Amino acid sequence: MKHPCLNTAHRQRGATLVVALIFLVLLSLFAFNAFNSSSTNVRVVRNQQMRQEAISAAQSAIEAVISTTTFSITPANVAATPITVDIDNNGVVDYTVSMSPQPSCYRVQPIKNNQLNFAVPTDRECITSGLIRNSGIDTTETTVSADDSLCSNTEWNLRAVVTDTATGANVAVNQGVGLRVVASDASSYCN
Repeated sequence: MKHPCLNTAHRQRGATLVVALIFLVLLSLFAFNAFNSSSTNVRVVRNQQMRQEAISAAQSAIEAVISTTTFSITPANVAATPITVDIDNNGVVDYTVSMSPQPSCYRVQPIKNNQLNFAVPTDRECITSGLIRNSGIDTTETTVSADDSLCSNTEWNLRAVVTDTATGANVAVNQGVGLRVVASDASSYCN
Protein backbone atom coordinates (compact mmCIF):
# COMPACT_ATOMS: atom_id res chain seq x y z
CA MET A 1 0.00 0.00 0.00
CA LYS A 2 1.15 3.41 -0.81
CA HIS A 3 1.46 6.03 1.82
CA PRO A 4 -0.95 9.01 1.19
CA CYS A 5 1.65 11.65 2.13
CA LEU A 6 4.10 10.45 -0.50
CA ASN A 7 1.46 10.58 -3.21
CA THR A 8 0.50 14.18 -2.37
CA ALA A 9 4.11 15.36 -2.22
CA HIS A 10 4.78 13.82 -5.59
CA ARG A 11 1.87 15.73 -7.15
CA GLN A 12 2.96 19.12 -5.67
CA ARG A 13 6.49 19.13 -7.08
CA GLY A 14 5.45 21.01 -10.28
CA ALA A 15 3.14 23.50 -8.45
CA THR A 16 6.07 25.16 -6.71
CA LEU A 17 7.72 25.79 -10.02
CA VAL A 18 4.55 27.34 -11.50
CA VAL A 19 4.05 29.65 -8.47
CA ALA A 20 7.70 30.72 -8.62
CA LEU A 21 7.35 31.49 -12.35
CA ILE A 22 4.20 33.57 -11.72
CA PHE A 23 6.00 35.60 -9.03
CA LEU A 24 8.98 36.05 -11.34
CA VAL A 25 6.71 37.38 -14.12
CA LEU A 26 4.95 39.76 -11.68
CA LEU A 27 8.26 41.09 -10.37
CA SER A 28 9.49 41.59 -13.94
CA LEU A 29 6.32 43.54 -14.80
CA PHE A 30 6.78 45.75 -11.73
CA ALA A 31 10.40 46.43 -12.67
CA PHE A 32 9.47 47.20 -16.29
CA ASN A 33 6.67 49.55 -15.15
CA ALA A 34 9.00 51.34 -12.72
CA PHE A 35 11.59 51.80 -15.47
CA ASN A 36 8.99 53.23 -17.89
CA SER A 37 7.61 55.53 -15.23
CA SER A 38 11.04 56.88 -14.32
CA SER A 39 12.06 57.42 -17.95
CA THR A 40 8.77 59.28 -18.59
CA ASN A 41 9.49 61.50 -15.58
CA VAL A 42 12.98 62.22 -16.91
CA ARG A 43 11.47 63.27 -20.27
CA VAL A 44 8.94 65.55 -18.54
CA VAL A 45 11.68 67.19 -16.48
CA ARG A 46 13.87 67.62 -19.57
CA ASN A 47 10.98 69.28 -21.46
CA GLN A 48 10.36 71.62 -18.54
CA GLN A 49 14.05 72.49 -18.41
CA MET A 50 14.14 73.26 -22.13
CA ARG A 51 11.02 75.43 -21.80
CA GLN A 52 12.53 77.36 -18.89
CA GLU A 53 15.77 77.85 -20.84
CA ALA A 54 13.79 79.16 -23.82
CA ILE A 55 11.90 81.59 -21.57
CA SER A 56 15.22 82.72 -20.07
CA ALA A 57 16.62 83.24 -23.57
CA ALA A 58 13.59 85.35 -24.50
CA GLN A 59 13.93 87.44 -21.32
CA SER A 60 17.64 87.89 -21.96
CA ALA A 61 16.93 89.09 -25.50
CA ILE A 62 14.28 91.54 -24.27
CA GLU A 63 16.72 92.91 -21.69
CA ALA A 64 19.36 93.34 -24.39
CA VAL A 65 16.87 95.19 -26.61
CA ILE A 66 15.57 97.55 -23.91
CA SER A 67 19.06 98.35 -22.64
CA THR A 68 19.35 100.71 -25.61
CA THR A 69 16.86 103.13 -27.12
CA THR A 70 17.37 101.63 -30.59
CA PHE A 71 14.09 99.75 -30.31
CA SER A 72 12.19 103.04 -30.06
CA ILE A 73 14.05 104.78 -32.89
CA THR A 74 14.24 101.96 -35.44
CA PRO A 75 11.90 99.14 -34.36
CA ALA A 76 11.99 97.55 -37.83
CA ASN A 77 15.77 97.05 -37.52
CA VAL A 78 15.35 95.45 -34.10
CA ALA A 79 12.76 93.03 -35.51
CA ALA A 80 14.93 92.18 -38.52
CA THR A 81 18.01 91.33 -36.45
CA PRO A 82 17.92 87.95 -34.64
CA ILE A 83 19.46 87.90 -31.18
CA THR A 84 21.64 84.95 -30.23
CA VAL A 85 21.73 83.74 -26.63
CA ASP A 86 24.29 81.50 -24.93
CA ILE A 87 22.46 80.26 -21.82
CA ASP A 88 25.30 78.26 -20.26
CA ASN A 89 28.14 80.66 -21.22
CA ASN A 90 30.15 77.99 -23.02
CA GLY A 91 30.67 80.08 -26.15
CA VAL A 92 28.12 78.15 -28.21
CA VAL A 93 24.86 79.77 -29.27
CA ASP A 94 22.01 77.88 -27.60
CA TYR A 95 19.00 79.86 -28.82
CA THR A 96 18.14 82.39 -31.50
CA VAL A 97 15.49 84.92 -30.54
CA SER A 98 13.50 87.13 -32.87
CA MET A 99 11.50 90.20 -31.89
CA SER A 100 8.30 89.44 -33.76
CA PRO A 101 6.30 91.52 -34.39
CA GLN A 102 8.54 94.57 -34.21
CA PRO A 103 8.40 96.61 -30.97
CA SER A 104 5.39 98.90 -31.05
CA CYS A 105 4.48 102.01 -29.10
CA TYR A 106 0.87 101.90 -28.03
CA ARG A 107 0.51 104.91 -25.72
CA VAL A 108 1.93 108.42 -25.35
CA GLN A 109 1.24 110.49 -22.28
CA PRO A 110 2.59 114.03 -21.95
CA ILE A 111 4.28 114.73 -18.64
CA LYS A 112 3.02 117.81 -16.82
CA ASN A 113 5.61 120.20 -15.40
CA ASN A 114 4.13 119.91 -11.91
CA GLN A 115 4.77 116.10 -12.02
CA LEU A 116 8.52 116.65 -12.35
CA ASN A 117 11.04 117.10 -9.55
CA PHE A 118 13.35 120.06 -10.15
CA ALA A 119 16.05 118.47 -7.96
CA VAL A 120 16.39 115.47 -10.30
CA PRO A 121 18.65 116.24 -13.31
CA THR A 122 16.69 114.06 -15.76
CA ASP A 123 13.47 115.79 -14.71
CA ARG A 124 15.07 119.22 -14.96
CA GLU A 125 15.78 118.63 -18.66
CA CYS A 126 12.04 118.31 -19.29
CA ILE A 127 10.76 121.31 -17.31
CA THR A 128 9.52 124.35 -19.19
CA SER A 129 8.67 127.75 -17.76
CA GLY A 130 5.63 129.78 -18.67
CA LEU A 131 7.79 132.19 -20.69
CA ILE A 132 10.48 130.16 -22.42
CA ARG A 133 11.21 126.53 -22.94
CA ASN A 134 14.22 124.98 -21.21
CA SER A 135 17.26 125.62 -23.35
CA GLY A 136 19.35 123.08 -21.47
CA ILE A 137 20.89 125.72 -19.23
CA ASP A 138 20.78 124.91 -15.54
CA THR A 139 18.91 127.49 -13.53
CA THR A 140 17.86 127.76 -9.92
CA GLU A 141 14.24 128.47 -10.87
CA THR A 142 12.01 126.19 -8.79
CA THR A 143 8.55 127.36 -9.78
CA VAL A 144 7.06 125.53 -12.72
CA SER A 145 3.81 125.87 -14.58
CA ALA A 146 1.20 123.11 -14.81
CA ASP A 147 1.33 122.88 -18.60
CA ASP A 148 2.98 120.08 -20.57
CA SER A 149 6.72 119.62 -20.19
CA LEU A 150 9.20 118.92 -22.96
CA CYS A 151 8.96 115.17 -22.30
CA SER A 152 6.38 112.42 -22.70
CA ASN A 153 6.09 108.91 -21.34
CA THR A 154 5.69 106.25 -24.01
CA GLU A 155 4.61 102.65 -23.47
CA TRP A 156 5.87 99.87 -25.70
CA ASN A 157 5.05 96.24 -26.29
CA LEU A 158 7.95 93.90 -27.03
CA ARG A 159 7.47 90.26 -28.00
CA ALA A 160 10.36 87.81 -28.12
CA VAL A 161 9.89 84.48 -29.92
CA VAL A 162 12.23 81.54 -29.38
CA THR A 163 12.15 78.44 -31.54
CA ASP A 164 14.66 75.73 -30.74
CA THR A 165 15.21 73.52 -33.76
CA ALA A 166 16.88 70.76 -31.74
CA THR A 167 14.03 70.20 -29.28
CA GLY A 168 11.09 71.83 -31.02
CA ALA A 169 10.53 74.18 -28.06
CA ASN A 170 8.58 77.26 -29.12
CA VAL A 171 8.11 80.07 -26.59
CA ALA A 172 6.85 83.65 -26.88
CA VAL A 173 7.32 86.24 -24.13
CA ASN A 174 5.56 89.62 -24.10
CA GLN A 175 6.81 92.52 -22.03
CA GLY A 176 5.66 96.09 -21.66
CA VAL A 177 8.24 98.86 -21.34
CA GLY A 178 7.91 102.50 -20.41
CA LEU A 179 10.29 105.02 -21.96
CA ARG A 180 10.61 108.76 -21.43
CA VAL A 181 11.28 110.63 -24.65
CA VAL A 182 11.29 114.20 -25.86
CA ALA A 183 7.68 115.16 -26.63
CA SER A 184 8.50 116.12 -30.21
CA ASP A 185 9.94 112.62 -30.82
CA ALA A 186 6.99 110.82 -29.19
CA SER A 187 4.71 111.47 -32.12
CA SER A 188 7.20 109.97 -34.58
CA TYR A 189 7.85 106.92 -32.36
CA CYS A 190 4.17 106.19 -31.73
CA ASN A 191 2.34 106.30 -35.03
